[in-house]
Amino acid sequence: MTFELFLFYCFAAILLFAALRVITARNPVHSALFLVLSFVTSASIWLLLEAEFLAITLVVVYVGAVMVLFLFVVMMLDINLDRLREGFWRYLPLGAVVALIMVAEMVLVLSGQYFGLTEMPLPPPAPASYSNTKELGRLIYTEYAYPFELAAIVLLVAIVAAIALTMRRRKDSKYVDPAKQVIVKRADRVRLVSVPVEKRDAPSPNKI
Repeated sequence: MTFELFLFYCFAAILLFAALRVITARNPVHSALFLVLSFVTSASIWLLLEAEFLAITLVVVYVGAVMVLFLFVVMMLDINLDRLREGFWRYLPLGAVVALIMVAEMVLVLSGQYFGLTEMPLPPPAPASYSNTKELGRLIYTEYAYPFELAAIVLLVAIVAAIALTMRRRKDSKYVDPAKQVIVKRADRVRLVSVPVEKRDAPSPNKI
């Protein structure tokens, strides 16, 4: 067993443990921290696969931004844990069936090369001047340009739909109409007032 394979098994075991604790931990803060551990371990596995850009993106975007925001929201809100766990046992059989199907698919895919069902040739070693980020950018903007643009459009539609579904008109909310704000002139908001200057008499020496 090579040292790289040993690291892969170690990271895989930590990833499975952290993913299991994400759904079994009673405290949502602990679940979020275990999810951070899962992301970091996944990034380590991607580093072993020489996908440096994806590993750094996973750590910076998900761990550094998304999970920090999630932890902030969880700590600020008063979450009723008992209410969140009301439907756990009701959906457990369906979740177990889906999990078993996914595990069976992964076993079939990963064990095919050991039983001679599929052949997965190893890619040739990359030269020293190879850049993972440059190659990824070339593929995205050449061979996969249309799928990349389609995914961007789908995400944009999802963002607009989420905003439209959550936006509610309230009578007591204060807002400014941008159209009226743009056409406002200085004379409509500012008024110059001429105030006469008052001169005070100098105090006499006797009063001092």
